[in-house]
Amino acid sequence: MNQGIVKTPIPQGAMGWSAIGDEEISAVTALLREPKNLFRVGGDGRLSECERLEKSICEKTGAAYSLFVSSGTGALSCCLTGFEIGPGDEVIVPAYTFIATPAAVVDVGAIPVIAEIDDSLGLDPVDLEKKITPYTKAVIVVNMVGVPARLDAIRAICKKHDLVLIEDCCQAIGATYKGKYCGAESDAFAWSTNFFKVITCGEGGVFMTSNPVAFQRGVFQSDNGLNSVGREIKGGKEIKSFSRSGIRGNVVAAAVLNAQVEKLDGMLAHTRALKKRFFSQLEPSNNYKPQHVDDPEGDCGFCVNLIVNDVDKIKPMLELAEKEGLPLSRLYEVNLFEGGDLHIYSNWDPIIEKRSPTAAGYPWKDPAYKGNVEYTRDMCPQSTDILNRTVRLLFNIKMTDTNIDEFAAALNKIDKEI
Repeated sequence: MNQGIVKTPIPQGAMGWSAIGDEEISAVTALLREPKNLFRVGGDGRLSECERLEKSICEKTGAAYSLFVSSGTGALSCCLTGFEIGPGDEVIVPAYTFIATPAAVVDVGAIPVIAEIDDSLGLDPVDLEKKITPYTKAVIVVNMVGVPARLDAIRAICKKHDLVLIEDCCQAIGATYKGKYCGAESDAFAWSTNFFKVITCGEGGVFMTSNPVAFQRGVFQSDNGLNSVGREIKGGKEIKSFSRSGIRGNVVAAAVLNAQVEKLDGMLAHTRALKKRFFSQLEPSNNYKPQHVDDPEGDCGFCVNLIVNDVDKIKPMLELAEKEGLPLSRLYEVNLFEGGDLHIYSNWDPIIEKRSPTAAGYPWKDPAYKGNVEYTRDMCPQSTDILNRTVRLLFNIKMTDTNIDEFAAALNKIDKEI
């Protein structure tokens, strides 16, 4: 029998995926019982599930245009292509994000430049500005695990240097910043709806922008150069089609997401309340500080990150957490994939080693690229230090106030004992 403080069973879940229920099952069943058109564009005068999803996402986020595609990585590639980013261009990305972020940059033929994070666990504005070169075309800021980055500072730097700003909101669906959805004030933004995200259809992504020309280009990126979205784009100029990927979203996945979107506000209200309750019960600590959150009201509430002052206290802290039944983990030691956690830049082997699908060394050796970016596994020491000292608690929508109360009591006890 568990002798620790945490005695109540802890519901398992990753972000919001455990919210799938009868609504999603009914939506898919209804669609498949009358499969007149399973293509993403409605053919009988009605909106398809994809089109209905895109309309509701625009209404919710304030983006003028949205496009449902097959993955979050694909959505990022649409963001980049939308603003003509490609061979010869550098795109700055943070050292802490899933490898999909720099992979999307490589996919369009551009060069990822890795910058430090700070105690927000997001892009460090100071190092961001240091990494800008004459070849820098864009910045991808990532709102990790539902927490907004230092968006005001980063937006100001991008405006100062005339850089395209893309927000990777793949882990932050529903997060807001200063009262507006994350991404809505940037040039473009992306969601991921794979199995481990806030809302899910198993696999999918959404590209969003309010720039009509960028949207048309993003559509062509997703659809082999065919404008199958089937809606009139108002404003800007007409863009002639070009051939790129084939990453259209599908209506079955969209039907699931339409049900998920309706649940989003309720899910986030619950997790945000859990996180506020947790912090309201924490006692002051001399051993750690919470992750900096630029806008606590906009935080999705799925994650608590604590940055420990002394790395030598991590081991006893985790040992005591196990004794108390507290599901605390060290961020740098989370091994989700062979070769290490692919959210940490030093494990991005294909990027660090500049692996190319061709002998020509594309995109790093593309003749259009005049820069010289080099990568090493210790190139971001500030990020490595912060991540090495960070411990994490994850919340999900099945957790209750009792779970949170026990977590807080256990952490307070551990803090005194280390």
